[in-house]
Amino acid sequence: MTQDFYELLGVPRSASEDELKRAYRRLARELHPDANPGDAESEARFKQITVAYETLRDPERRRRYDMFGPEAVRGTGAGAGAGDPFGFAGGLGDLFDVFFNQGFGATGSRGAQRQGADAEIVVQIGLAEAVFGTRRDVNLKAPVPCTTCTGSGARAGTSASTCPDCRGSGQIQRVRQSILGQMMTATACGRCSGLGKVVASPCPDCRGEGRRLEDRTLTVEIPPGVDDGATLRIVGAGAAALRGGASGDLYVHLRVEADSRFERSGTDLLTTLHLSVAQAALGAEAELDTLDGPYLLSVPAGVQTGRVLKIAGHGVPRLRGGRRGDLLVSIFVDTPLKLSKEEDELLRKLAELRGEQVQPPDPSLLSRLRSAFG
Repeated sequence: MTQDFYELLGVPRSASEDELKRAYRRLARELHPDANPGDAESEARFKQITVAYETLRDPERRRRYDMFGPEAVRGTGAGAGAGDPFGFAGGLGDLFDVFFNQGFGATGSRGAQRQGADAEIVVQIGLAEAVFGTRRDVNLKAPVPCTTCTGSGARAGTSASTCPDCRGSGQIQRVRQSILGQMMTATACGRCSGLGKVVASPCPDCRGEGRRLEDRTLTVEIPPGVDDGATLRIVGAGAAALRGGASGDLYVHLRVEADSRFERSGTDLLTTLHLSVAQAALGAEAELDTLDGPYLLSVPAGVQTGRVLKIAGHGVPRLRGGRRGDLLVSIFVDTPLKLSKEEDELLRKLAELRGEQVQPPDPSLLSRLRSAFG
C-alpha cells in the first residue's frame, strides 16, 4: 500500500511550498545514494520522497492528488513504469533529473511520447437523472489529432527525423554542481520538445504539432445512483498530445440540483406527507408524487406527526448495482387554523365524548357567527 505523500515528507496537508522544499532537502541529504552507498532501503526511500515532493510542489498535480489520490498522478512522472508504485523505472539518472527540478513529468530516457493534458468539465443534472442515469452532450474545446497529417506533424510525403541535438533521446545531459557534489542531470531537449524527433517540413494545417484546437461535442453516459460531487473519468477524451502521443482524460464533475420534493440520504429518499386531523385519526389512502410516478400510500388510522412510513425500492440504486434504497415518508398532521361553526361544534362534541378539556368558545367568534347567521 502506497504511503501518503504528506506523511513521507513529514509535513501537514496545508504545508506551503517553502515547507515542502525544506522537508525534502533535509530528507534528501539524509537518504541520497551518495550518502548511503549500497543501501537499497535508503535508495528506495529517496525515490519515494522525490516523487512525493515533485507531485506536491506542482499546484495542479497536488490538486489532483488531494482529490483523487496517487492513482491520479501515477504514471505521469519521469520514467513511470510497471512494477514501481512510485513511478520510477529509469534508475538514478531519472532521480537526479527530478532532484534538480529539471523535468519531472517530461519524457523518459528515449524520446517517449508525451500524454496530452487532462480536461475537466462540470455537468449539472436533476435528482431523477441521478437516480435513473442519463446521457448528456457536453461541449469541449481542446486539441484533437490533426486529420491532415494523422497526428505526425509532418507535411504529406515527408516524415520526422532524429533530433540532431539529443540524437533521439529527447534529453540533454549536463554535469551540474549541487549541494551534494557533482552530479549528472538530464533535461528535456528544447529543440524537439523532448520527443527525440524534429519535423523539417511541418504540416500546414497544424504547423507541425500534430494536433489542432477544435470544439467537440461528447456524449457522457451518467450511470444510475451517482451523487452530488461525483466525478466520472473518460479515458482518452482529454487533449490530444503533441505529435501522436496518447490523449489525456476527461474528468466530468457532477452537480445534482436540489429537488423541492425530496432529500437524499445515501440510497434513501426522504419526503413529507401532510394529513388533516381526520385523515390522521381515521386513516386514509394518500396519493404521493414519487420519482417513479404516482403512488397510493395506505396511511393507518391513528398515525402521529413524526412517524415514518416506508415505500420499499423507490429510493436511489447503489452505484455498482444491487437493489434500490427506499422512499421514507415523514407524516405531518396539520391542525386547522380556521373552523366554521359546524366544525367547531363537532370538535367540541368529540372532546366532550372523549372527556377532554378544551378552551371555551371565543365570545368574539360567537358574536361574529350570530351576526353572520342572525
